[in-house]
Amino acid sequence: MQTILGAGGQIAEELARELHRNFTQEIRLVSRNPSKIHDTDQLVPADLMDAEATDQAVAGSDVVYLTVGLPMDSDLWEQRFPTMMANTIAACQKHGSRLVFFDNTYMYPRTAAPQTERTPFEPVGRKATVRARIATMLLREMEAGAIDAVICRAPEFYGPGKTQSLTNSAVFDRIEQGKRPLVPLNARAKRSLIWTPDASRAMALIGNTPDAYGQTWHLPIDRDRLTYAQLIGIASEISGREIAFTTVPEWAFKLGGLVSPAAKEAAELLPRYRQDNIFDSSKFATRFPGFEVTDYRAGIAEMLGEG
Repeated sequence: MQTILGAGGQIAEELARELHRNFTQEIRLVSRNPSKIHDTDQLVPADLMDAEATDQAVAGSDVVYLTVGLPMDSDLWEQRFPTMMANTIAACQKHGSRLVFFDNTYMYPRTAAPQTERTPFEPVGRKATVRARIATMLLREMEAGAIDAVICRAPEFYGPGKTQSLTNSAVFDRIEQGKRPLVPLNARAKRSLIWTPDASRAMALIGNTPDAYGQTWHLPIDRDRLTYAQLIGIASEISGREIAFTTVPEWAFKLGGLVSPAAKEAAELLPRYRQDNIFDSSKFATRFPGFEVTDYRAGIAEMLGEG
């Protein structure tokens, strides 16, 4: 049995499809209101804030994937993420389940230096501090030999379906809707984006590779680091129309934060858009050379309905 905690989001749905396609049909989907993706899926409603409910959801699982996402709300993150991580670790330890944690890069330094699995945590802001805290919780248990686990870390998303990210909402969704895309801060800075189906496929592969455990892995991305200007240029070529864009300065986001809670929450992440973001996934590429990464042109074409 392979169990997905936090079922329902784009990453979890793609993960369930990949597991079913290539690894197992014994899949358990866990969330407050889970729904089936395949007829054989086992559904377990559970609140991961409840230790007993988490324990019951994990029981009998060989591999557990923690893919929980929360709205961009610092209060909610501080209240929920550490408890959910602690409950998941305890349940996996009790039942001897392997744990695969889907992580992000918020805790990394806000610089243009390449990010590798060895990059130290330098969190700035409440959300980054929470992400550093929960990753460190798991790393300590891994280093102590108290759990068989692996961390799968991804940069910012772009992708189909319910994929949520600033890049999707401000750039590609607006292009698809015929609106002018909005670029945060700097259209000439190089970006590292991961195609969400690739993230899920890679996580399923790592979760079913025994010697991958006990480590952190950067999930695979297109090795070309393109700028927003270049990405929008590709969208122009694919759509056959010239797409103009607007670069939104930081002060405009801060002004929006005075009236919009969502804009206020996003402000913590804005410094990451000032300079290049170089996420290095070469470790994964070396270990899994046969994995086919979706390049930006193919991903953008699919999002715009031209793939």
